[in-house]
Amino acid sequence: MSTSSIRLFVTAPLAEGVNAPGSEAQAHYLANVMRRAVGDTVLLFNGADGEWAAQLTELTRKKVTFAPHQQTRPQAPEPDAWLCFALLKRTKTDMVVEKATELGVSRIQPVITMRTQADHVNLDRLRAIAIEAAEQCERLAVPEIMPPMQLPALMAQWPAGRSLFIADERRTARLLRFSSAASALLVGPEGGFTDAELAGIGAHPQVTRVSLGAQILRAETAAIAGLALMLATDPPQE
Repeated sequence: MSTSSIRLFVTAPLAEGVNAPGSEAQAHYLANVMRRAVGDTVLLFNGADGEWAAQLTELTRKKVTFAPHQQTRPQAPEPDAWLCFALLKRTKTDMVVEKATELGVSRIQPVITMRTQADHVNLDRLRAIAIEAAEQCERLAVPEIMPPMQLPALMAQWPAGRSLFIADERRTARLLRFSSAASALLVGPEGGFTDAELAGIGAHPQVTRVSLGAQILRAETAAIAGLALMLATDPPQE
Protein backbone atom coordinates (compact mmCIF):
# COMPACT_ATOMS: atom_id res chain seq x y z
CA MET A 1 0.00 0.00 0.00
CA SER A 2 1.36 3.44 -0.93
CA THR A 3 0.42 6.30 1.37
CA SER A 4 1.13 9.99 1.36
CA SER A 5 3.42 11.48 3.96
CA ILE A 6 0.63 13.90 4.88
CA ARG A 7 -0.60 13.24 8.44
CA LEU A 8 -3.63 15.04 9.83
CA PHE A 9 -5.24 15.17 13.25
CA VAL A 10 -9.02 14.77 13.27
CA THR A 11 -11.54 14.74 16.07
CA ALA A 12 -13.85 12.15 14.49
CA PRO A 13 -13.69 8.44 15.38
CA LEU A 14 -11.52 6.40 13.03
CA ALA A 15 -12.67 2.98 11.85
CA GLU A 16 -12.96 1.11 8.58
CA GLY A 17 -16.16 1.93 6.74
CA VAL A 18 -16.95 5.04 8.77
CA ASN A 19 -16.41 8.36 6.99
CA ALA A 20 -14.54 11.02 8.97
CA PRO A 21 -15.09 14.74 8.26
CA GLY A 22 -12.15 17.11 8.22
CA SER A 23 -12.04 20.84 8.91
CA GLU A 24 -12.34 23.72 6.47
CA ALA A 25 -8.68 24.54 7.10
CA GLN A 26 -7.70 20.97 6.20
CA ALA A 27 -9.78 21.16 3.02
CA HIS A 28 -7.95 24.34 2.00
CA TYR A 29 -4.58 22.80 2.86
CA LEU A 30 -5.19 19.63 0.89
CA ALA A 31 -6.81 21.23 -2.14
CA ASN A 32 -4.89 24.47 -2.52
CA VAL A 33 -1.53 23.94 -0.81
CA MET A 34 -0.80 20.25 -1.34
CA ARG A 35 -2.84 19.92 -4.57
CA ARG A 36 -4.46 16.66 -3.52
CA ALA A 37 -7.61 15.30 -5.17
CA VAL A 38 -10.40 12.83 -4.49
CA GLY A 39 -8.93 9.33 -4.44
CA ASP A 40 -5.62 10.34 -2.87
CA THR A 41 -4.56 8.81 0.46
CA VAL A 42 -3.48 10.55 3.65
CA LEU A 43 -2.79 9.38 7.20
CA LEU A 44 -5.14 10.31 10.05
CA PHE A 45 -4.96 10.09 13.84
CA ASN A 46 -7.23 11.30 16.64
CA GLY A 47 -5.41 10.40 19.84
CA ALA A 48 -7.58 7.35 20.53
CA ASP A 49 -7.89 5.03 17.53
CA GLY A 50 -4.32 4.80 16.28
CA GLU A 51 -3.20 5.92 12.83
CA TRP A 52 -5.23 5.15 9.71
CA ALA A 53 -4.70 5.37 5.99
CA ALA A 54 -7.71 7.16 4.57
CA GLN A 55 -8.86 8.03 1.08
CA LEU A 56 -10.20 11.44 0.16
CA THR A 57 -13.80 10.86 -0.90
CA GLU A 58 -14.86 14.52 -1.05
CA LEU A 59 -12.69 17.61 -1.42
CA THR A 60 -13.70 21.19 -2.12
CA ARG A 61 -12.23 24.50 -0.98
CA LYS A 62 -14.21 24.31 2.25
CA LYS A 63 -15.05 20.66 2.82
CA VAL A 64 -13.16 17.40 3.03
CA THR A 65 -14.30 13.88 3.90
CA PHE A 66 -12.02 10.93 4.59
CA ALA A 67 -12.74 7.22 4.32
CA PRO A 68 -10.41 5.27 6.65
CA HIS A 69 -9.63 1.86 5.17
CA GLN A 70 -6.59 0.45 7.01
CA GLN A 71 -5.02 1.01 10.41
CA THR A 72 -1.31 1.62 9.94
CA ARG A 73 -0.43 1.84 13.65
CA PRO A 74 -2.43 0.91 16.76
CA GLN A 75 -2.84 3.45 19.54
CA ALA A 76 0.06 3.06 21.97
CA PRO A 77 0.40 4.29 25.57
CA GLU A 78 2.47 7.43 26.05
CA PRO A 79 4.35 8.81 29.09
CA ASP A 80 2.08 10.38 31.70
CA ALA A 81 4.24 13.50 31.87
CA TRP A 82 3.24 17.14 32.22
CA LEU A 83 5.14 20.34 31.58
CA CYS A 84 4.34 23.30 33.84
CA PHE A 85 6.27 26.39 32.81
CA ALA A 86 6.22 30.05 33.72
CA LEU A 87 4.56 31.85 30.84
CA LEU A 88 7.01 33.46 28.41
CA LYS A 89 6.68 35.98 25.62
CA ARG A 90 4.71 34.79 22.61
CA THR A 91 7.52 33.48 20.40
CA LYS A 92 9.20 31.58 23.22
CA THR A 93 5.92 30.16 24.49
CA ASP A 94 5.12 28.95 20.98
CA MET A 95 8.50 27.21 20.77
CA VAL A 96 8.09 25.54 24.17
CA VAL A 97 4.67 24.18 23.18
CA GLU A 98 6.01 22.88 19.87
CA LYS A 99 9.05 21.15 21.39
CA ALA A 100 7.15 19.79 24.39
CA THR A 101 4.71 18.18 21.97
CA GLU A 102 7.55 16.64 19.97
CA LEU A 103 9.12 15.29 23.17
CA GLY A 104 5.91 13.55 24.22
CA VAL A 105 4.22 15.36 27.13
CA SER A 106 0.56 14.67 27.79
CA ARG A 107 -0.31 18.08 29.27
CA ILE A 108 1.11 21.59 28.96
CA GLN A 109 0.28 23.97 31.79
CA PRO A 110 1.37 27.63 31.50
CA VAL A 111 1.93 29.16 34.93
CA ILE A 112 1.81 32.76 36.11
CA THR A 113 4.45 33.62 38.72
CA MET A 114 5.71 36.84 40.26
CA ARG A 115 8.28 37.23 37.47
CA THR A 116 6.44 35.95 34.41
CA GLN A 117 6.69 38.03 31.26
CA ALA A 118 3.04 37.64 30.20
CA ASP A 119 -0.32 36.82 31.74
CA HIS A 120 -2.45 35.47 28.88
CA VAL A 121 -2.23 33.28 25.80
CA ASN A 122 -4.23 32.45 22.70
CA LEU A 123 -5.19 28.87 23.53
CA ASP A 124 -6.50 28.18 20.01
CA ARG A 125 -3.15 29.18 18.52
CA LEU A 126 -1.19 27.06 21.01
CA ARG A 127 -3.42 24.07 20.30
CA ALA A 128 -2.89 24.56 16.56
CA ILE A 129 0.89 24.60 17.17
CA ALA A 130 0.65 21.39 19.20
CA ILE A 131 -1.47 19.68 16.53
CA GLU A 132 0.95 20.62 13.75
CA ALA A 133 3.90 19.39 15.82
CA ALA A 134 2.17 16.07 16.52
CA GLU A 135 1.34 15.66 12.83
CA GLN A 136 4.95 16.24 11.80
CA CYS A 137 6.68 14.17 14.49
CA GLU A 138 4.37 11.17 14.02
CA ARG A 139 2.88 11.22 17.50
CA LEU A 140 -0.46 9.50 17.89
CA ALA A 141 -1.80 12.01 20.40
CA VAL A 142 -1.88 15.76 20.98
CA PRO A 143 -1.13 17.12 24.46
CA GLU A 144 -3.83 18.91 26.41
CA ILE A 145 -3.18 22.68 26.46
CA MET A 146 -4.40 24.20 29.71
CA PRO A 147 -5.30 27.85 30.41
CA PRO A 148 -2.67 29.77 32.40
CA MET A 149 -2.91 29.27 36.15
CA GLN A 150 -1.50 31.25 39.04
CA LEU A 151 1.32 29.35 40.77
CA PRO A 152 -0.37 29.24 44.23
CA ALA A 153 -3.55 27.85 42.64
CA LEU A 154 -1.56 25.20 40.76
CA MET A 155 0.15 24.05 43.95
CA ALA A 156 -3.08 24.09 45.95
CA GLN A 157 -4.71 21.76 43.40
CA TRP A 158 -1.71 19.52 42.75
CA PRO A 159 -2.78 15.85 42.50
CA ALA A 160 -1.45 13.69 45.30
CA GLY A 161 -0.34 10.88 43.01
CA ARG A 162 1.86 12.94 40.67
CA SER A 163 5.53 13.71 41.30
CA LEU A 164 6.64 17.28 40.60
CA PHE A 165 10.25 17.98 39.66
CA ILE A 166 11.37 21.59 39.99
CA ALA A 167 14.41 22.82 38.11
CA ASP A 168 17.04 23.97 40.63
CA GLU A 169 19.10 26.87 39.28
CA ARG A 170 21.60 26.41 42.10
CA ARG A 171 22.60 23.09 40.53
CA THR A 172 22.96 21.44 43.95
CA ALA A 173 20.31 18.76 43.36
CA ARG A 174 20.64 15.45 41.54
CA LEU A 175 20.32 15.37 37.78
CA LEU A 176 16.78 14.84 36.54
CA ARG A 177 16.20 11.27 35.36
CA PHE A 178 13.36 9.35 33.76
CA SER A 179 10.48 8.35 36.00
CA SER A 180 7.89 5.83 34.85
CA ALA A 181 5.34 7.14 37.36
CA ALA A 182 2.96 10.04 36.74
CA SER A 183 5.19 13.11 36.86
CA ALA A 184 5.62 16.74 35.88
CA LEU A 185 8.40 19.26 35.37
CA LEU A 186 8.02 22.80 36.73
CA VAL A 187 10.23 25.44 35.13
CA GLY A 188 10.41 28.98 36.47
CA PRO A 189 10.57 32.32 34.66
CA GLU A 190 13.58 34.33 33.58
CA GLY A 191 15.04 35.46 36.89
CA GLY A 192 13.74 32.39 38.69
CA PHE A 193 11.12 31.90 41.37
CA THR A 194 11.02 34.28 44.32
CA ASP A 195 12.08 32.98 47.73
CA ALA A 196 8.44 33.00 48.84
CA GLU A 197 7.41 30.97 45.79
CA LEU A 198 10.18 28.45 46.39
CA ALA A 199 9.09 28.07 50.00
CA GLY A 200 5.51 27.45 48.94
CA ILE A 201 6.51 24.93 46.30
CA GLY A 202 8.90 23.14 48.63
CA ALA A 203 6.18 22.62 51.23
CA HIS A 204 4.52 20.01 49.03
CA PRO A 205 5.57 16.40 49.64
CA GLN A 206 5.40 15.54 45.92
CA VAL A 207 8.10 18.10 45.03
CA THR A 208 11.71 17.12 44.30
CA ARG A 209 14.39 19.62 43.32
CA VAL A 210 16.44 18.47 40.34
CA SER A 211 19.37 19.74 38.31
CA LEU A 212 19.27 20.13 34.53
CA GLY A 213 23.04 20.11 34.15
CA ALA A 214 26.10 22.23 34.76
CA GLN A 215 24.93 25.41 33.04
CA ILE A 216 22.41 28.10 33.94
CA LEU A 217 19.75 27.79 31.23
CA ARG A 218 17.28 30.25 29.81
CA ALA A 219 13.71 29.45 30.73
CA GLU A 220 12.73 28.07 27.32
CA THR A 221 15.94 26.02 27.12
CA ALA A 222 15.35 24.65 30.62
CA ALA A 223 11.88 23.45 29.67
CA ILE A 224 13.13 21.62 26.59
CA ALA A 225 16.29 20.21 28.21
CA GLY A 226 14.37 19.12 31.30
CA LEU A 227 11.78 17.26 29.26
CA ALA A 228 14.50 15.56 27.23
CA LEU A 229 16.00 14.25 30.49
CA MET A 230 12.67 13.29 32.04
CA LEU A 231 11.46 11.44 28.93
CA ALA A 232 14.78 9.96 27.83
CA THR A 233 13.53 6.39 27.43
CA ASP A 234 11.24 4.38 25.22
CA PRO A 235 7.54 5.01 25.96
CA PRO A 236 5.86 2.30 28.03
CA GLN A 237 4.62 -0.66 26.03
CA GLU A 238 1.46 -2.69 26.43
